Order: sequence, then C-alpha cells, then structure tokens
Amino acid sequence: MLRFRSVSSLTLIYIKEFFWKAARYYIKYCSLCMLLTFVVQLMPALFDGWVAANGNEYIKCEDLLMGQYLCPDFVVDSETQQAKGCSKESLKAPVWCTPAPGIVCDGLFDNGTFKMDVPCKWTNGHSFETSLLLSIFLGMFGVDRFYLGYPAIGLVKFATLGLMFIGQLIDILLIATQVLTPADGSAYVIDYFGTATVRLLKDNETYLRTSNW
Repeated sequence: MLRFRSVSSLTLIYIKEFFWKAARYYIKYCSLCMLLTFVVQLMPALFDGWVAANGNEYIKCEDLLMGQYLCPDFVVDSETQQAKGCSKESLKAPVWCTPAPGIVCDGLFDNGTFKMDVPCKWTNGHSFETSLLLSIFLGMFGVDRFYLGYPAIGLVKFATLGLMFIGQLIDILLIATQVLTPADGSAYVIDYFGTATVRLLKDNETYLRTSNW
C-alpha cells in the first residue's frame, strides 16, 4: 500500500514537471506571437480613434459642411450675378473647391481640389432696380407688371391708373421687399454681393432647435 502511494506521488510530480516545462516553453516562444496578434487586431481601432480625436475623419468631400472647404475659383456671371452654370432644376452650380487646412476628405483630384455643388438662384434677366424704378415712375400704367410677366394685372392698372394709385403703392412695397417676383419663377438680377431677401417658411415638418437657456 505504501509502495502504491509513492509511485502515485512520483507520477504526480512528473506530470507537474512536464506541464511546468511545457508552460515555460509556451510562454517563451508563443507569448511574442500572441502579443503581435493582439497589436495587429488592435491597430485599426487605435487608428480610427486617433483619426476621430484629431478631427480628420475621412468623409466624402461633397459631404463637408460650410466652413470646412474653400472655393477660391468661384466665378460670378456678370449677366445673372450668380455662379456660372446655375441649373434651373436643381438651383445649384458646380464649382471647384479645396478642403480647409486640417481637413482631409475622400474624393480629391490630383491637384487637391474637388467638385462641389453650391446653392444659387436662377435668374432670367429681370433686374430688381429696373422693376422698382418702373413701379415708382410708371406703375400707374402697369408697366412694372408687364415687365415682370403679369399682363392681365398690367392692363387693369393701365385702365384704372394703378387702381387709383393704391395698386401702384402696393406694388412698390411688394417689389421693394422682393415679395413680388417675376412670373416665370426666376429671381431678380441683383448684385451678388448686394442686399437681397430670403423667405423662410415653416410648416409641420420644420425642426426647431430647443434653447438651452
């Protein structure tokens, strides 16, 4: 019985030594492999975190926000006073822009520029100054309405001396505030860097930002 116990004890000792040696060899030769595997798997996450922390996330150039790109080659058409190539359907014009310093985006050409569609107003030759002057001096004869493409109202004003000058006064105010626009849906030709009004409409789908104070 004592002999059996001693053999069992020796067997356990040998087994322990075998596993200990195997563990040491494993730690010695495989720990480096495990470390490299861990680093390789962790590098993409580290890189993405570094990119996000530095604000240089690679997004599409056309998705950049206002202030994140510059358009130095912005050309204003002298006839329309809008960006050249303004589309009537999309109300946008293509221009060549460059990312702002510190901004990196996907979609750059070899020269470091990208094409961006900027908002514009479609015009059809109706001058704001001309419309206002016609309304002030010849509005009682309906000339301003004829010029803007409203012949029926122009005839009424012509026959009634601008609805006894009341209609003339109303049209002067409407044109001066740019509420009355050309009948074809175009915008007035106004100096691009001049004063213009923008109508803001609100409906049930309008998002209103809540105030923090």
